[in-house]
Amino acid sequence: MRNLILTLLFASVVALEGQPVLDPMVRDRLERLFPTATDFSPKEGSPPHFKAFIEQDGQRVVHGYAFYTTDLEPLERGYDGPIQMLVGMGLDAEITGILVVRHHEPYGYFSVDAPEYGAQFVQKSVRDRFRVGDDIDAVATATITVRSASRAIRNGARRMARAFLTPNGSK
Repeated sequence: MRNLILTLLFASVVALEGQPVLDPMVRDRLERLFPTATDFSPKEGSPPHFKAFIEQDGQRVVHGYAFYTTDLEPLERGYDGPIQMLVGMGLDAEITGILVVRHHEPYGYFSVDAPEYGAQFVQKSVRDRFRVGDDIDAVATATITVRSASRAIRNGARRMARAFLTPNGSK
């Protein structure tokens, strides 16, 4: 019921203002990925992404990007289905953090949900290998989940970097 009320509230604000409104839960997650950001865009574009902004010399400038792994890598599956993660990436092509949003993994609470799993991606370059057992820690009994999640993060981040951080694609 609470979600229905929030949805109706957002829909009415959008109808009144004509501008998309960022869901407060999404904003909270984005603030965790970009603690110094002053504002965020709604999800937009191709590939679908959020922009994090900072104030610089009185101007609002892009500070980084965030994306859902399920938007960019929809066919990547863990042991028991898709693992939706929100991934932040700075303009230096390094991961600012990851947050597991939704999954149905039987072992998720000690694999991808564990703080140590997400922490190992912070400041990881999209150019890194992202190989489980090499530069990503493996978790016994959760190999499929960890490998799939790591590939989704790597492939999604590289796709975002090609679209927004290359000289031809910079925005």
